Amino acid sequence: MTTSLQADLCVVGGGMAGVCAALAAARLGARVALAQDRSVLGGNASSEIRMHIVGASCSGRRPLARESGILDEIRVEDSVRNPGRSPALFDLLLYDLVRREPNITLLLDTACTGCDAEGAPAARRIRRVHAVRHLSEEDFVIEAPFFADCSGDSRLGFEAGAAFRTGREGRSEYGEPHAAVEPDSLTLGSTILLMARDCGRPVRFAAPPWARRFTEDDLRLRSHRDLEYGYWWAEWGGHLDAVRDGDRIRHELLAIALGIWDHVKNRCGQAADPSAAYEKWLDGETPAPASAANWSLEWVGMLPGKRESRRLLGPVVLTEGDILGGRLFDDAVAYGGWWIDLHPPSGIDAVHEYPCEQIEAPHLYSIPLRALYSRNVANLFMAGRNISATHVAFSSTRVMGTCAVMGQAVGTAAALAARASLAAAEDLLEPGRLRRLQRALIAADAFLPGVAAAAEGDLAPAASVSASSELPGHEAGLLVNGLTRRLTPALHPFFADCSNQWVSASLPAWVELRWDRPQVIRAIHLTFDTGFERELTLSMSDAFTRRMIRGPQPETVADYVLSAPGWELAVEGNYQRKRIHALPEPLVTDRLRLTVLRANGEFQARVFEIRVCPNQEPLPE
Repeated sequence: MTTSLQADLCVVGGGMAGVCAALAAARLGARVALAQDRSVLGGNASSEIRMHIVGASCSGRRPLARESGILDEIRVEDSVRNPGRSPALFDLLLYDLVRREPNITLLLDTACTGCDAEGAPAARRIRRVHAVRHLSEEDFVIEAPFFADCSGDSRLGFEAGAAFRTGREGRSEYGEPHAAVEPDSLTLGSTILLMARDCGRPVRFAAPPWARRFTEDDLRLRSHRDLEYGYWWAEWGGHLDAVRDGDRIRHELLAIALGIWDHVKNRCGQAADPSAAYEKWLDGETPAPASAANWSLEWVGMLPGKRESRRLLGPVVLTEGDILGGRLFDDAVAYGGWWIDLHPPSGIDAVHEYPCEQIEAPHLYSIPLRALYSRNVANLFMAGRNISATHVAFSSTRVMGTCAVMGQAVGTAAALAARASLAAAEDLLEPGRLRRLQRALIAADAFLPGVAAAAEGDLAPAASVSASSELPGHEAGLLVNGLTRRLTPALHPFFADCSNQWVSASLPAWVELRWDRPQVIRAIHLTFDTGFERELTLSMSDAFTRRMIRGPQPETVADYVLSAPGWELAVEGNYQRKRIHALPEPLVTDRLRLTVLRANGEFQARVFEIRVCPNQEPLPE
């Protein structure tokens, strides 16, 4: 059976980049078809792989750099709705967010198998995507003016004849000191993770005969003290083709994962003799077994977490110099900040090498639109680990927090391009359209370092602002400066040190905007504080999770009232950072007050922005 679908945007790949791309486009009114070849969304963050989402904050080592926008919405929602840190509930959360969007047609278990593209190799265009879902014995033909390859492996781009690169560039090609001396086909490898739990009594583990056998000398450069969740460094396959040799890599990684657990459980110095402990337990003794004796393997992934395969090429190729120099592009639509994070291609077999070399990116850097669309397929965007970057630069951009903000960027870009009936992604570079795209991203709580934050049409900057109380350095007037997070020169020398936030002395507290004449208001945007000083992400690591607050973030405003003479809107139980109130009827007033009654833990009001819009449409023509 063949099903034909029409969309404004077809997204191939439902990892964090693809989910954010689909949500961003759909929320701007675009019809989206999202094809994911697995039964769950989330990619490497899903229950099938269980890698936690990291990004520009470098796992808490760069405070205040945490990603905002759709990713923060997801992280906060998970923190509130998933107190037990269940990977399956994170799958369900992503599914729920996508299912709630009426503009998204979700195709799970649906793999892209090809596409119809036309034009010369240097100027191609995709007409339709072909996909198959064996679960329902169904073929799909998806037509759209624009497509986004968020598949990681660049399956759609490859089928369309998009220019791409695999392996490592030579050092001289882009002048990258940390590149290989000569170009080669080597990549970062893949990993299969595992989880274990303390059973409170000695338990046995017998490795299958095909598991690898490791010695303490083999793992001397790889920490294996943590037992509940490991091990990111169990990496292999970078010397092979990550796509064509994927099945071989999976089987070897299973042998590696079980071999590591066998060593941790039964052989390394930190483990007690579990067999002897088990016999004593059977005899009624209750010894205090050391280390792994009481630990039982609970889960082993059957799907490798893949780091690298094909990288599609755009008009701009991000390089090591862009990352380490903190480059801010004029066409910035996303940002990153993770280290340059290079791993030995042979992974765990490189016993004499550390599992990674991390070169600090001293500042945040921006990601240009020109690195997020194909240089030779006019209507193809890309987001995720397959963007236009060298191997060295990719080692920073590949992490899921950065992939997610790139996904929000391309979803927004594609929605605007489809709405304007543009012929090609590059048409968005026209200054007026580019500014419109950047405004749309900022309005949706994206952070674009180096891009002016003032929003055309925002009525708030023209108002006088007063408050019931304010702390020094956190004055109420900062609410209307267009900046929605604390910025410091430590993030980038471009930034002045400013809180960009109103903080009251106590609660309840109010802040009021007054104009010299009545304004017509159709939407009110509020941006609260969700604690960017801390990490917040779903992790199976107990040590990493201890750095976080799971649940509503204590800084976030919970109960508040928006009011004007003769009008009031009350909200209780909020825990999200960005709230948009589209008014069913226009409000005509010369004053608007926000009264904060309660926060989720603190006894102050913390608000970054009040944006007052004369239109409900985020981007009126």
